[in-house]
Amino acid sequence: MAINESFLQELKFKTDIEDIISTYISLRKRGSTSVGLCPFHNEKTPSFTVYNDTQSYYCFGCGSGGDAVTFIKNIENLDYIDAVKFLAQRAGMQMPDEGYDDSLSKKRRKILEINRETARFFYGYMIGSQGKIGLDYFLNRGLSMSTIKKFGLGYAPDKWDGLLKHLKSKGFRISDMVDAGVVKAGRNNNYYDTFKNRVMTPIIDVRGNVIAFGGRVLDNSKPKYINTSDTLVYKKTNELFAMNMAKDSSADNLILCEGYMDVIAMHQAGFNNAVAGCGTALTEEQVRLISRYTKEVILAYDADEAGQKALNKAINLFKHTDVKVRIPSLVGGKDPDEIIRTYGRDKFKGMLEGASNEIEFAILELRKKYNLNATQGKIDFLKECIKILADVSPIEQDLYLSRLSTELEVEKSSIKAQLDSYSLRNSRKKRQKVYKEIVDTSVRENQRRSYDNNISIRQIKAEERIIGLLLRYPDCLEMCKDFNSDMLSQGFIRKVYNEIVSRLANHLDTDVIHFSETLTDSEMGRLSGIIARNRESKHAKKEFKDCLATVEEEFRSANNSSSQLSDDESFRNLFKKSNT
Repeated sequence: MAINESFLQELKFKTDIEDIISTYISLRKRGSTSVGLCPFHNEKTPSFTVYNDTQSYYCFGCGSGGDAVTFIKNIENLDYIDAVKFLAQRAGMQMPDEGYDDSLSKKRRKILEINRETARFFYGYMIGSQGKIGLDYFLNRGLSMSTIKKFGLGYAPDKWDGLLKHLKSKGFRISDMVDAGVVKAGRNNNYYDTFKNRVMTPIIDVRGNVIAFGGRVLDNSKPKYINTSDTLVYKKTNELFAMNMAKDSSADNLILCEGYMDVIAMHQAGFNNAVAGCGTALTEEQVRLISRYTKEVILAYDADEAGQKALNKAINLFKHTDVKVRIPSLVGGKDPDEIIRTYGRDKFKGMLEGASNEIEFAILELRKKYNLNATQGKIDFLKECIKILADVSPIEQDLYLSRLSTELEVEKSSIKAQLDSYSLRNSRKKRQKVYKEIVDTSVRENQRRSYDNNISIRQIKAEERIIGLLLRYPDCLEMCKDFNSDMLSQGFIRKVYNEIVSRLANHLDTDVIHFSETLTDSEMGRLSGIIARNRESKHAKKEFKDCLATVEEEFRSANNSSSQLSDDESFRNLFKKSNT
C-alpha cells in the first residue's frame, strides 16, 4: 500500500530539492536552474541540472533523474521507504504508523541485525581461547588491542556451521542469513558458513551499519581473500572501507590505498583519513563518494606493477571530477603497511607531504621514457608534456612552462605557441565529440524505442509531448475523455499517462514526488528528461490536441498495415488448403 497523500504532500512542502542535492555536490545558478557535476557518472563539464520549479533533477549526460526521493535512493543506496524516512527525518516529520508496505525495509533491517551480530560473534570468538590463532595474526602484524577493537576485527572459526548455529540461537532464520551473505546453501538442503578459518574485517558504511565482511586466510592457501557478495544492503562498487571514520577526521584530504591492512595500519599511526576499496579496483561510484567528503585525495597505492596500474586507472577516474590528486613516492616497502612498520610514522608522513600532484607525477613518469640529453628526446618529451598541460589552468600552464623552459633550455614562447595550437585543435575536437554524442544518443534512443515498440519516431515525439503538456497544463485533461490510451505505446508512456490522468481526475497533485514509488529509477530518469525538455506552449490545448491526433493517426496506420498483412496471410493459407 502506498504512503498516504497527505504525508507526501507535507513532505513535498518541507523538502527543497536544491538544499538536499547541494549537501552532496556543488551547485551553481544558471538562470532559473542550478547545475553541477553529476554524482552518478564521471564528467568534467556540468550536465546535472536541478529544477526548482518542478522539484526535479535531470542529467543530460547519463539520463539519471527524478525527485528528492529518487536522488536519496541512489546517492545513499536506500530503497523507496527508507529514502522517504531519510527525508522525513531531515524535515522533522514522523512517518505514518501504517498505510505503506515496508517489507523491503524490514528485510534490510534484518540483514543489518544479522551483520552486527555476526561481527560480534567473530570478535568474541577471536578474543576467546579458541580464536587465539586469529588474534595472534593481528598482533604479529603490529596491531594493538585498541586498534583491533576499534575496527571490530575478528576470526571465523575453523568450522562449517559455527556462525550458523550461533545466529540460529539468536532467533535468526537461515533464509535471512543467506540473504545477508554470511551463510551459503549447499547440496541436499544443507547450509554452511561463508567464512571459515579466516581473520575477519567488518565493512561499515558511513551511517555506522555493518554491511559486509572481508576474510583473509592465515596461510598461503587460495583464495587468499573472500569478500561478501552484493546484498540488499551492500554493493561493493559503492563502498569504501573506513570511510565511516575518515569522513570525521580533521584532515583536509583523504588517503586512498589498496588494502584493509594498509588502512588499519595508517589509522593506528594517526592517519585517520585513510580509506580503501572493498575488494575491487577503484570504481566511478567510489570516486563520487570521495568527492562528497573532500576536494583532495592522496593515492598511496602499492609500489608493485599491479599497484601502479591501479594508480593510473585512479588518476584517470579523478580527472573527471573537481578532486585534486596527489601521488607520493613510496620507497622502502611494497605498501604503506610495510613502510610504516619498517621505518615508522614520521618517515611515511614525509612521503605523504612530499606527494606530487597528478601533473607533476605525469611529467616525472614521462622523463623516464625519453633521453633529455638528446635533441629528439627533448622534442618528443615536450610534445607529450603539451598534451598533459592542455587540460590545466592558465596559471598552472605558465608555471610548468617556465620550469620546462629553464630545464630544457628552450624558449618559453616557443613551447607556449605549440601548447596554444594544440589546445585550439583539441577544444574543437572535444566540442564536436560532445555534440555528436548528444545527437547520437538522442537518435539511438528514439530508434531503439521505435524498434522495440514497433512505433514511429513521429509517434514517440508526440507521446512525450503529451506527457509534458499534461504535467505543465493540467486543463488539457478535458481532451483526454475521448482518447483511448491503448493507442499509446505499451510500457512506460502508457503507464505514466494513465497515472497522470487518474491523479488529475481525482484532483490530486502530479508533482514528481508522487511518481517515485510506482516508477523504477530508470523510468524516473526518463520522466525527468521529458519534464526537462518540455518547453512552454503558447497554444497548449491546440498542441495537445494535435499530438493526440498524431498518436491516433500513427496507431491506425500501424494497425491497418498489420491487418492487411494478416488478411494476405489468411488468403495464402486458404489457397494452400484448397490444393491439398
